[in-house]
Amino acid sequence: MKIDNALPARDPPPQRDLSPQDERQLDNLFHRLERRSRFQLGYPLSKHFDYSPLFRFLRYHVNNAGDPFAPGSHGRGTYDFEVEVLEWFARVFRFPWEETWGYVTNGGTEGNLHGLYVARGLYPNGIVYSSRDTHYSVSKSTRLLKMPNCVTKSQPNGEIDYADLRENIEAHPNVPPIILANIGTTMKEAVDRVDRIRDILADLSISSFYIHADAALSGMTLPFMDDAPPFDFTAGIDSISVSGHKFIGSPIPCGIVLTKERYIDSITQSVEYIGSLDTTLPGSRNGITPLFLWYAIKKYGPEGFRAMVARCLDLAEYAAAALGRIGCDAWRNPHAITIVISHLPRSIIRKWHLAANGQEAHIVIMPDITIELIDEFVADVEAACRLPNPR
Repeated sequence: MKIDNALPARDPPPQRDLSPQDERQLDNLFHRLERRSRFQLGYPLSKHFDYSPLFRFLRYHVNNAGDPFAPGSHGRGTYDFEVEVLEWFARVFRFPWEETWGYVTNGGTEGNLHGLYVARGLYPNGIVYSSRDTHYSVSKSTRLLKMPNCVTKSQPNGEIDYADLRENIEAHPNVPPIILANIGTTMKEAVDRVDRIRDILADLSISSFYIHADAALSGMTLPFMDDAPPFDFTAGIDSISVSGHKFIGSPIPCGIVLTKERYIDSITQSVEYIGSLDTTLPGSRNGITPLFLWYAIKKYGPEGFRAMVARCLDLAEYAAAALGRIGCDAWRNPHAITIVISHLPRSIIRKWHLAANGQEAHIVIMPDITIELIDEFVADVEAACRLPNPR
């Protein structure tokens, strides 16, 4: 007797229409985001982008699982675009392309974690040296990786205290230092001088070390200035993390991490299931964000970003001067698009969504910021400070 084991064909279940309440919920979210983005001065998130020509790719599952230089077997990635993006950043940071490895990350935190992960593979007994102004993702990363983290003092401008760094390294002789160089700190956009860090290591005759550059914001501004302090491959870094959703701008958080290809061997494993190498932190990786970054660098190029940075610096100088004229304690580091302001009323911090740390807050002049918006902010601050008990 013949038995038919074939299952009956079934159509996919029909999708339901959203209820009026569900539609209102989405509309309310859209209007809330639209309203709040109008007063966004406190966080480095650029709205200066339009990726609508790429919306057609949102119809598909695009997954860059595995190593971008060893595309997987599933055939649904944007690895070729990702590699183009990485090669562009390698040129910006003067990494020799034939000796470089990297990938598009979910943001600066992942890039910092990966940089420390590689450093631990090279120096399992190393000590991480960061400063009090280092981004909180670094202390989280060292806890996850179970790496000792020596937190050094910072100077008043947010830059690392080099004397304290030297003293702490000297206190741990024969232990490879893994140094987290801040290329634009979170609150003050201070830049740790890689050349001074290298001088300390040379003076102490230390040859086994690793320097990771956290360049989340300033990695996209300093390379396009003529007089910026050096922090790239030629300055002596071993890896770098940059955010893509900050200065470049993206509706989805993203970034890149670059390091030397020879360092990756210590963390590499082959994964037969996906036909690729396990070198990245996630398995599945966003395949859309490499398209966003590719599109942006094609649209603007180095000269476009140079013009954008120059405009932001001009506006940052304008904003600091305008705040100074109304009696605010406002200042900025050299090469910074961040203005630090002391003792702002809480009403201003709330309205303009400012990041605050103790008595200090800051505004960040991103590519979408205008003179008119700065003038409106300064007028709000002046009016709030006239109140008898500003809150």
